[in-house]
Amino acid sequence: MENIQFGLKENWKQFSLLVIINAFVGGMIGLERSILPQLAEKEFGISSHTAIFSFIIAFGITKAVCNYFTGKLANKIGRKRLLVIGWLFALPVPFILIYANHWNWIIIANILLGVNQGLAWSMAVIMKVDLVGSKKRGLAVGINEFAGYVSVGLVAFLTGYIASNYGVRPYPFYLGIVFSVSGLLLSILFVKDTKGHVNNESQESKIPFLRNIFVDTSFKHPSLSGITQAGLVNNLNDGMVWGILPILLFAKHFEATEIGVLAAIYPTVWGISQLFTGRLSDIYSKKMLLFWGMLLQALAIILLIWANTFWHFAVIGLSLGIGTALVYPTFINAIADYTHPMQRAESLGIFRFWRDLGYAIGAIITGILADHFGINFSILSIGLLTAISAFIILFRVKDV
Repeated sequence: MENIQFGLKENWKQFSLLVIINAFVGGMIGLERSILPQLAEKEFGISSHTAIFSFIIAFGITKAVCNYFTGKLANKIGRKRLLVIGWLFALPVPFILIYANHWNWIIIANILLGVNQGLAWSMAVIMKVDLVGSKKRGLAVGINEFAGYVSVGLVAFLTGYIASNYGVRPYPFYLGIVFSVSGLLLSILFVKDTKGHVNNESQESKIPFLRNIFVDTSFKHPSLSGITQAGLVNNLNDGMVWGILPILLFAKHFEATEIGVLAAIYPTVWGISQLFTGRLSDIYSKKMLLFWGMLLQALAIILLIWANTFWHFAVIGLSLGIGTALVYPTFINAIADYTHPMQRAESLGIFRFWRDLGYAIGAIITGILADHFGINFSILSIGLLTAISAFIILFRVKDV
């Protein structure tokens, strides 16, 4: 019989492998982070903010739906199989981005990318949580998100640099071929499923089962639903920054390399900080980490309205990264506090469904508001919404 042990030290080989794989998952997102809005305007002649944001909308909806079904299927199909399937969907993405001759192909690439992220990123984080047990769950999530988002930031910088020196296509997207092939091979050859860890933890858990996992996580359970709405708003404002920031910088006549650097600061700081904030969520009030993190994000977003210089945007990116880092690993750690191990994957899938639906909702709202009332009005609206979300956490979520 297999000897099941929990902890980072006890499972360091599998844990490290999953960290590397998630860095490749993050790299797939970084391909687009700084240059796709430029691609829309330069090569496809698209100027409408709503139209440009269509790729984020497609990505967000697809990833959200995949998160939901990934959570439901994790115990039935197995974590490793879903991880491998996720990488199979990533393989065509860089080739489509290189050869697309119509914007619709870019949207198709982002649908495939959404499936990849929904399956691969979800399984990477859930398997790490399975391996470490309850005492260092926040640290495990922090390391996972660190690997993913530092990769997003570094690849966003690299693609911006490559685009500045060699053109928007095809060279920046060659990185995606390396990431997708490497992630697939590592997942097939070396990853082991964590079903045994879940079964073992379930026998000792005293957390009551939820009656209706979707309803409780989304609306009914005060703490779970309070956390879930903040997850949605967090990614809603990230969807806005993803789409608006390159356009804003382009309009203020920043060079492509500068845009790449500034687009990379936020996800890089977000990623690095999670090494510390993840562990912090194991030892400090999760509720207060969520509250202050969302409030800091709100302030940073609103300040975008008055930013003009490189350093203005750099400081805002730094603040936004720290604010997001305070909440991101804490979300998953807190959701796990209220769910039985056998329901954890599904509840996390539902949380991630709403959270990543925020990408699409943020892109739609931002695009419509920017087209009709201007970019500054859309930024202010999203900033105020983020502040409201912080106070919902303060009054609705309870600490375990």
